[in-house]
Amino acid sequence: MEIRPEEITSILKKELEKYQTRLETESIGRVIQVGDTIARIYGLDDVMMGELIDFGNNVMGMVLNLEEDSVGAVIFGSDNPDREIREGDIVRRTGKIIQVPVGEALVGRVVNALGKPVDGKGPIHTDKFRPLLTGAPGVVERQPVDQSLETGIKAIDSMIPIGRGQRELIIGDRQTGKTAIAIDMIINQKGKGVHCVYVGVGQKISSIVGVSQTLEKYGAMEYTTIVTASARASASLQYLAPYTGCAIGEEFMVSGKNALAIYDDLSKHAQAYRQLSLLLRRPPGREAYPGDVFYLHSRLLERSARLNNDLGGGSLTAIPIIETQAGDITSYIPTNVISITDGQIYLESDLFYAGNRPAVNVGLSVSRVGGKAQTKAMRQVAAQLRLDLAQYRELLTFSQFGSEIDKSVQDQLTRGLRMTEILKQGQYEPLPLAKQVMIIYAGTKGFLDDIEASKIGAFEKKFYEFLAAKYADVEADIQSKKALDDSITIRLEKAIKEFKEIFKTAAEPVSAAQK
Repeated sequence: MEIRPEEITSILKKELEKYQTRLETESIGRVIQVGDTIARIYGLDDVMMGELIDFGNNVMGMVLNLEEDSVGAVIFGSDNPDREIREGDIVRRTGKIIQVPVGEALVGRVVNALGKPVDGKGPIHTDKFRPLLTGAPGVVERQPVDQSLETGIKAIDSMIPIGRGQRELIIGDRQTGKTAIAIDMIINQKGKGVHCVYVGVGQKISSIVGVSQTLEKYGAMEYTTIVTASARASASLQYLAPYTGCAIGEEFMVSGKNALAIYDDLSKHAQAYRQLSLLLRRPPGREAYPGDVFYLHSRLLERSARLNNDLGGGSLTAIPIIETQAGDITSYIPTNVISITDGQIYLESDLFYAGNRPAVNVGLSVSRVGGKAQTKAMRQVAAQLRLDLAQYRELLTFSQFGSEIDKSVQDQLTRGLRMTEILKQGQYEPLPLAKQVMIIYAGTKGFLDDIEASKIGAFEKKFYEFLAAKYADVEADIQSKKALDDSITIRLEKAIKEFKEIFKTAAEPVSAAQK
């Protein structure tokens, strides 16, 4: 078969017409310095702040510094994440701002700061992701905080009420019960439709395991996610962990649900960020923290809100924890977080060691949302409680130096001592609203003034049993109406007086035997 030259020419023309050039460009850089989980990279001219970058060998990092002739990035991993990286290695962009998996699939799981499971229960299957670093909802997107987030802790619900969408700081020295209060808050959300996120930053692994086991024991892991960046994790993961927890909680908020995020604690978070900043050669300021350390926490906590009804009406409540040194709440990081949040619960070492647990200092603790987020029933019985306790502590100090005390002062001391005993509460024993209202009503109305202070705890325990047996309708009415009316108060006072007689009669033989 003979092929003519013009046929070959026509075929070549057709093929050339169909040919399209496919020129692909890729932004790459080279590592010029690496160490202490920090890499300095030459190139990556169009990289974004907060973008994920790929070092190869399954090692990822995030851009934190955009400089004139180089890029500073943190490397992710738990144990020496930079050991796989050498000077001269190629680094590639991913084009993605750092994000984590979110949604119902994370409920009941323990994950690290990158959202990867560390609880041995298998992979997390979800198609939902949220960026870690996003802006806070605007003023127009929010609505006032006026729904109570019940903590189950008498001292907090009565005097320092927390609302859904609020930011309330827990602050105090180490070993004063800060984490215990946070865990009680989570346990008390059972059946209330609040999804909880506990973020452990810089904690011992044994502490995180203990929190997980406690929540499992009380059935709270059914609606809780734990995000952990333990003390052995790199500073980069400790830096990311609170933002991961916030993103997980935000997903529930934008879905029209209620969420509670606990950051334990932001002191170690600030220290991790200081470490990264100094390694990135950012200029140090006060206490060697970088100048933007305030923004570190504000861009986290400002994302807590209660959205308006057009956006679903969901809420994200933030409970940051700050550890102080020798009770000094005037140092740099505590004052920063106090100024960002809507109030603080201050736990005092002296009260803790004196047996007042939770060791809440009434004078220095405050909720700037206050009664707006408090249930009406609690507001009715605890309106003067905060002031009375503050006066009691002042009078107690002065009475130690006085030889004679008049009757009015003695009455105040008697009442204050009983109320202090009432507000004592065991760990992992959150109380329903109705029970709190009933015992505080008994105390503030003076029904317990003639009960020995040492017996208030026993009185309270048996009082609940008595009410459940004979006056169950009173507790049910308070729980449903969320307010006290004449009908409820008449029945409640009748129950208190009736039980007092029973309690005193039962206690008399014991007193005689002791004498």
